[in-house]
Amino acid sequence: MIDFGIPLLIGYTLLPIVFILLSNYLFEKTEFANYVYGLFALSFVSKLSEPKRNDFLKSIFNKVNYKKLRAIENLIYCLPFTLFLIYKNQFAFSIILNIFVIIITLFNFSTSLNVTIPTPFSKKPFEFTVGFRKTFYVFPIAYFLTYISISVGNFNLGVFSMLLIGITCFSYYSKIENEYFVWNYNLSSKEFLLEKTKTCLMYFSLLSLPIIITLAICFFNEIDILIVFFLLCYAYLTTIIFAKYSSFPNEMNMSQGILIAISLMFPPILLIFIPLFYSQSIKKLNTILND
Repeated sequence: MIDFGIPLLIGYTLLPIVFILLSNYLFEKTEFANYVYGLFALSFVSKLSEPKRNDFLKSIFNKVNYKKLRAIENLIYCLPFTLFLIYKNQFAFSIILNIFVIIITLFNFSTSLNVTIPTPFSKKPFEFTVGFRKTFYVFPIAYFLTYISISVGNFNLGVFSMLLIGITCFSYYSKIENEYFVWNYNLSSKEFLLEKTKTCLMYFSLLSLPIIITLAICFFNEIDILIVFFLLCYAYLTTIIFAKYSSFPNEMNMSQGILIAISLMFPPILLIFIPLFYSQSIKKLNTILND
């Protein structure tokens, strides 16, 4: 939230609302929501199983207190998922999920890989090279959701899988790079923004191409809706790039975060925000790049 320039008070207020809306959307769109939801919950809780972290806890607490603490931690982390499952009358599944959450406390494992994951991207556009390696697990999930959408004939779930990739790519542009890496392009401000935007849209298209082709073939009657959502992803990715450099070399501020949040609720306003962020980016980049 800080990276996106969103005040913590607003962020903590919006977070449970977004969680409930996304959870409800998932259960409305697929009959396999229980399993997908459980995987998300276990993935979230597994962050507490880092070996270094738990070795530190073991050095402080005795064996009994350590196990109690780990169980309580995992149950608290899983609590939002448990409450929503209860709200959906999924009592048996909520019990099973919490049993798995407690079982996880018996094991310590690193959730970060120490291997270099190959990417389909060159080294120059570092956002996708770095971002893909951190979020590579999202893409098999998105492709699997597409498969499920085809199996059950649910077009909306397929669109959601494409939006999931769009949101993931969107997150790659939350960090500001060093001024040197911008200056190193040796381009004018307009050429730099064009290069960044072209690279982003090209790689997003590459990652979402299997979903788009599959949905276009299996849901041909809804292809116009698919195109609209695909172009919306283009618009939001363009917006985040322009917003990122509109405050360069500083991080995005609170006002920019609010404008982006407003655009998520009312997409037509992007027709105003995109030119606004673009003009601000040109002014900021002119101090670093030669026009």
